[in-house]
Amino acid sequence: MTAAAKRTYTLLDLTGLPYRSPVPGTLGGHRGGRLYGRLDCPSAARALARGGYQRDRVFFADEATAVAAGYRPCSVCLPAAYRRWKAGHEGATRPDTTEGTCDASP
Repeated sequence: MTAAAKRTYTLLDLTGLPYRSPVPGTLGGHRGGRLYGRLDCPSAARALARGGYQRDRVFFADEATAVAAGYRPCSVCLPAAYRRWKAGHEGATRPDTTEGTCDASP
């Protein structure tokens, strides 16, 4: 067995708890901003390049898992999903302080 065959990835489940998976996640997210996006998101890439973002980076198997765990879509790389999410949260009691970017670092 090769080293690649033994590799596992840490993903978050429906409740937001980490678990080990033999398959990498399809979406990345930010724990502090409670948002998720594509792995190639330009906003997340900029945040990672600046440093500090890596510590709060999380991964999900799919969009349904990210949503169930309480994360919202990134407005940069998932604009249609973000607009749907935003429309469903208009008038919510807690304002969205992370609107617009995947790099909502604390």
